[in-house]
Amino acid sequence: MENNYRNVLVAVDGSEEAKLALNKAFTVAKKENAHLFIAHVIDTRTFATVEQYDRTVVTRAENYAKELLEEYKAEAEKAGVANITTVLDFGSPKVRIPRDIANKHEIDLIITGATGLNAVERILIGSVSESITRSSKCDVLIVRNK
Repeated sequence: MENNYRNVLVAVDGSEEAKLALNKAFTVAKKENAHLFIAHVIDTRTFATVEQYDRTVVTRAENYAKELLEEYKAEAEKAGVANITTVLDFGSPKVRIPRDIANKHEIDLIITGATGLNAVERILIGSVSESITRSSKCDVLIVRNK
């Protein structure tokens, strides 16, 4: 039985784990001749209190995310991926990635790193990758190492 992935989504946050997932996504997208979606979700919950005092924090996060996505898109092109779309979204990555983004783009494989940036959140409410795995309707590949 042949499993063909047409639309592959890789979730990135700038971490080393996300970079490993990105490289794996390049390989899968090329092998499957798939459309690669590189997504970054700005977790607005972390800004709720800070934003009251510093309005520039969201703008800085958005600029960082745009630069990150452009850099990763250029790397994907250099790696030989033909069809690439970047996605910048706001909200909870745990919700936006497996539900909203995956559904909107008809994703059939989500690739994510084993852990993200925020150790405190991981301890308190579980990792983003764990949550994506639980609530996703499509296949999920969690990249642990090279």
